[in-house]
Amino acid sequence: MTRVQRAVLAALEGQRAFLSAQDLHARLRGAGESVGLTSVYRAVQALRATGAVDEARSPSGEAGYRVCASAGHHHHLSCVSCGATVEVEAPGAEVWVTAVAKRHGYRIEGHTLEVTGTCRSCRAAVASKG
Repeated sequence: MTRVQRAVLAALEGQRAFLSAQDLHARLRGAGESVGLTSVYRAVQALRATGAVDEARSPSGEAGYRVCASAGHHHHLSCVSCGATVEVEAPGAEVWVTAVAKRHGYRIEGHTLEVTGTCRSCRAAVASKG
């Protein structure tokens, strides 16, 4: 593992939300790391390939990263307000993906399922203000 990969993992440790490569770069530079944005992109892609970090897309399409909490295949519930994310297993979704691919003659190479909404904490905060 490279120095930049170790630094990226350290910056992601304990984060509930997904962080963009730009956010990671800013955190690393703020912590005194001499690292370029391209190196951060390379590091997160390498860490993603090993399964050490998860990648999720925001509604705007930007990729975000966080330390993977589950070793197996999983999906995410992500709060659009605070960015908190929960890893979930979805056996029913797996069955559906397999059936749809088979029906259309596709061989599955991989898939992601990202469910977005508003978490209980954010809904409670809004309710207490109104």
